Amino acid sequence: MPSTDESDRLPAGFRSGAEGLPTVESMGEALLGRLLDRAHLIPADLVGPLVAQEARAAGAMEIGIFLQDYDQVHLQPLSGRGLSGRRVPIDESVVGRAFTTDSLVEEPQPDASVRLYLPMLDGSDRVGVLMLRLPRVNDGDRRLAQRLAGLVADLIVTKDAYTDVFARLRTARPMSLAAQLQWSALPPLAMTTPFVDLAGVLEPAYEVGGDAFDYALDGHVLHLGVFDAMGHGLDAATMSTVALAAYRHGRRRNAGLEELYTAMDDVVAQAFPGQFATAQIGMLDVESGELAWVNAGHPAPLWVRDGRVIGELECSASRPIGLGGSAPTIQSAKLEQGDRVLLFTDGVVEERLEGGEQFGEARLEGLLEDTATEGLAAAETVRRLSHALMAARSGRTSDDASLLLVEWKRPPREDELNPEIPEAAPTSEGR
Repeated sequence: MPSTDESDRLPAGFRSGAEGLPTVESMGEALLGRLLDRAHLIPADLVGPLVAQEARAAGAMEIGIFLQDYDQVHLQPLSGRGLSGRRVPIDESVVGRAFTTDSLVEEPQPDASVRLYLPMLDGSDRVGVLMLRLPRVNDGDRRLAQRLAGLVADLIVTKDAYTDVFARLRTARPMSLAAQLQWSALPPLAMTTPFVDLAGVLEPAYEVGGDAFDYALDGHVLHLGVFDAMGHGLDAATMSTVALAAYRHGRRRNAGLEELYTAMDDVVAQAFPGQFATAQIGMLDVESGELAWVNAGHPAPLWVRDGRVIGELECSASRPIGLGGSAPTIQSAKLEQGDRVLLFTDGVVEERLEGGEQFGEARLEGLLEDTATEGLAAAETVRRLSHALMAARSGRTSDDASLLLVEWKRPPREDELNPEIPEAAPTSEGR
């Protein structure tokens, strides 16, 4: 039976990790704690109403939760008791500004209250935006609101593993079976750490079937992979997914680039006789900036420095996987801090324009430089680049088009856990 002694309600073994803060439960701890206490048994469709209920009890006057759709054009509002909001375009709304900048945006209201729009980040992958309206706002409110947005993002991602509620909301139009297979195999679209920034995208989002990308950060090595199976539709999506599985299987056994290439080549040859997939796999040493890669039939990656394309990462092409090639050619290059590398499939540059001319790498380089000079994070750069490509091609695509952008920011530091380092501080806009 719980003790009724008031002193037993205060922590005796725990103490504050920050100097000067009491160990008694604060208002913020109570809000976040109630959500954590209840969320593990709450079904997915009640996550939004639960957040609204607890935020309202803590003083919020209005609550909205928005999730990005698959082609990253609109933000879709969760519905349910206590929630408000409507579908809004990412590029033309205050909600979208919080999403694209990964920053808190504030919007003063006529009654002197303030709407806060907070990016919901799962790690660094963009889940959506949390909207809260408070009667007034200070730095303590901003700090608590940002922590609440992070918790809501984690709840949605966790529940998403065993529900269709959120995927259904994000699906703005019918998705092909092949695209469903591809999306289910992808990692999160973006990853950011203090020393590397990465993001990928598939187009067309609702009909893709053959392209895929993958990555993993294991200690000081960032693994990268982009794949394009021959053909279109479900057969191509199946081959691409098998190649991706073989890549992950070898990677998790600590295979090097040559062994990874051979493993994928063998699997595709056995499972899909007479067919093949092109691929590009690489390893970036985040301590030194040394990038090694194998190009099995893809266009050469573009190398960006200070907002300008300085060249291609050329490599003697290895045979596409599945054709029983000899040992692959492994090439390497030394990146400088701040350099970016764009990997892409041939569908990006080989699409025909109205007059029959190919889209071409020169146009891709121009668009890449236009987005690079704005100083955007990789996730927003790739989103804008993908949409610019679709607009330049008048929305036409006869082949899948995939992009994977990686930036080496700096080597890791020995004190990455120090709470005083700049990356630990939240960002804010519109103050």
